[in-house]
Amino acid sequence: MKAISAKIVFIFLAAIAFFPANAQQSTSVTVSVKNHSFHPAQIHAPANVPIDLRVKNLDSTAMEFESDTLHAEKVVNGNSEVVIRLKPLAPGRYEFYDDYHQESTGVLVVR
Repeated sequence: MKAISAKIVFIFLAAIAFFPANAQQSTSVTVSVKNHSFHPAQIHAPANVPIDLRVKNLDSTAMEFESDTLHAEKVVNGNSEVVIRLKPLAPGRYEFYDDYHQESTGVLVVR
């Protein structure tokens, strides 16, 4: 019985030691689209952590969030929102746009 309990404790402690060390806390950033424009047009996030980018489309028509530098593309229906999960990014500027209205642009600044 003691051998089984010791194995369970060992497995539990190994799991605690392994998972938190490898799991990174993500940060959340939100950008809205209204009248085919991003608000704010410049958003900020910390470097080297996963990013949950929430895109809220406040217009009644669909838009397509797209970014070549972020390697992201997602249609957002009218009056809805999506979350785009981004891998940890190096410091820099990452441009994005609405593929349906390409004059609508924004930038994610990562520091």
